[in-house]
Amino acid sequence: MFSIIIPTWNNLEYLRLCIESIEKNSTYQHQIVVHVNDGSDGTLEWVNSRGILHTHSEVNIGVCMAVNQACLKAENDFIVYMNDDMYVCPEWDRHLVDDINGLKTDCFMLSSTMIEPVDTSNNCVIVKSFGTSIDTFKETELLKEYQLLDKDDWNGSTWPPTIVSRKYWLITGGYSIEFSPGMSSDDDFGMKMWLAGCRIFKGVAKSRVYHFQTKSTARINKNNGRRQFLLKWGINQSTFRKHYLKRGEPYCGLLPEPDKRRLKPELVRAWIKRKLV
Repeated sequence: MFSIIIPTWNNLEYLRLCIESIEKNSTYQHQIVVHVNDGSDGTLEWVNSRGILHTHSEVNIGVCMAVNQACLKAENDFIVYMNDDMYVCPEWDRHLVDDINGLKTDCFMLSSTMIEPVDTSNNCVIVKSFGTSIDTFKETELLKEYQLLDKDDWNGSTWPPTIVSRKYWLITGGYSIEFSPGMSSDDDFGMKMWLAGCRIFKGVAKSRVYHFQTKSTARINKNNGRRQFLLKWGINQSTFRKHYLKRGEPYCGLLPEPDKRRLKPELVRAWIKRKLV
């Protein structure tokens, strides 16, 4: 059904849990492709022993190049990009399929809705702690409660797990490697989808995954993604999220073109920032 792309960097315990959750909680069978960055913690041996399709780099090449490399092996019509520190809840995929079947286009970007243990003021996620690590993970409690947590469909999908058609992955060129190792690459890909004509950026409330948060990003030297996004697109990310994606607002279907009257002052501020960086 899907080709699920999972980049990983010496995070074997979480990767194992992630793949096990896909295998036991999915409604459909999916192709799984892992990109192993480094893998000196035993990840490479584990994926080989399990016969899991994968690509490999001897060093950490970051999310953007890892995802693009793994996608070369994608065989299905829809590509899901998922982080290795995620646990998918039952029927996560069925709800995505139901939404896709209800659309009249293959030009869309959908996301599952994350359940996270720590509140980061992200109005697109559900905040509820079922553990912050493998050792403290309360899987049984999660499986009892995940459906009871209140959340409606929301605008502004760019965060993983994201799903796009393979056709539009190829049209847009995948993730931009100038954003390596990956900060702001999600919004950059969202902007490329926007320019390709996508106006459906939907967070599917019923499709839920538990996200342990920052199990890889906390270990890397981050690129200045905000600055790169501003220089590349001429607007800052907050403008893109607010005026284009309407991120976090109740899902409204096809997104309208941004209001130029409201957008202009923010473009001026963005222009000033570009001159100062």
